[in-house]
Amino acid sequence: MSNPFLKQVFNKDKTFQPKRKFDPGTQRFELRKRAQASLNAGLDLRLPVQLPPGEDLNDWVAVHVVDFFNRVNLIYGTISDGCTEQSCPVMSGGPKYEYRWQDEGRFRKPTALCTPRYMDLLMDWIKVQTNNEYLFPTNIGTPFPKNVLQVVSKILSRLFRVFVHVYIHHFDRIAQMGSEPHVNTCYKHFYYFVTKFSLIDPKELEPLKEMTSRMCH
Repeated sequence: MSNPFLKQVFNKDKTFQPKRKFDPGTQRFELRKRAQASLNAGLDLRLPVQLPPGEDLNDWVAVHVVDFFNRVNLIYGTISDGCTEQSCPVMSGGPKYEYRWQDEGRFRKPTALCTPRYMDLLMDWIKVQTNNEYLFPTNIGTPFPKNVLQVVSKILSRLFRVFVHVYIHHFDRIAQMGSEPHVNTCYKHFYYFVTKFSLIDPKELEPLKEMTSRMCH
């Protein structure tokens, strides 16, 4: 395991959230295999995000939401020891963008939090959403709720904020570890997917607009 990025990932067990997986033999397991095969083929990343003919959009989106959650969680995990209450007292993406946390529990009003606390709440919240059988049913034939794409949009918008914070505040660390190509590939795949299916409001994408225009042309 000579890759320093992989070493960081596997040495930071405390940053792992339990992975949501799809059972072998299920339709979503097969969809995930197909998506991974397209990615591994080194194709233009605009191609692997295309909905396969005859497949359900909700299934395709559910597979990608879980994968993006797992990957973004790992990316943040690799730099989390340098993202502290002291270094990042507010969850932000540079001086123009501050992100406040809001949920249906303790934080009913948007609340400014240090980045590590914000990230803990975010990852726990997404884990609860993706493990919710009503929102993301695993039984074949069980329909998705009508509002599933609204929930997905909120999940992906919040995951995008992790990319914003990592790129703007911790890019030096990413580059130092030699993991820039990996993170860039994850970001491009994420960006092409959310824009292909209009899953994030374009205003949310503004903080990385210049970088994205260079990277995803």
